[in-house]
Amino acid sequence: MGLLSTLRRPPHERAGFTLYGAAVAAARTPYFYTDLGVRDSVEGRLDLIHLHAALLVRRLRRDSDKRGPALAQAVFDAMFSDMDVNLREMGVSDLVVGKRVRGLWEAFHGRATAYEAALDSADQAAMAVALARNVWRTEEAGPNAQRLARIALTQADCLQTQDFAKLISGQAQFLAPEAIADAA
Repeated sequence: MGLLSTLRRPPHERAGFTLYGAAVAAARTPYFYTDLGVRDSVEGRLDLIHLHAALLVRRLRRDSDKRGPALAQAVFDAMFSDMDVNLREMGVSDLVVGKRVRGLWEAFHGRATAYEAALDSADQAAMAVALARNVWRTEEAGPNAQRLARIALTQADCLQTQDFAKLISGQAQFLAPEAIADAA
């Protein structure tokens, strides 16, 4: 293996980071915290980042373009690279970062699996239960979990309609959540 091959960046790395940034920006929408009562904390924000990233990764992984899964992996890699950096900036020691990132990976995987099952069946009630458990840490899917479930299903549909050429260039559009909630 030559020096140049070791210096090459993974395919779609730049687009993966840009798409992940779009998911983070969507997760930071104040509506979630002010109107839906999601905790405005590291954990609450991470819950919404996981949701938006899961929607995006699902969309990319299922695309008919053979590059879809690689782009989904690039988004996933960008997310966990960002989490590693953020943990270090928060003062988590090098010895603990790996364990924390693994825990975050397990949490993301569990959430993404639950969300995907609800999305695959277009089951808003199941999505609300999964969101209540993961975002509000309760078993009862109250009205805010129902609203967030409607938002998540609508965002998934919106992402599905987006042209893969735009996605692979790093462009993803998330709808304003208040517009979705107000439209219902």
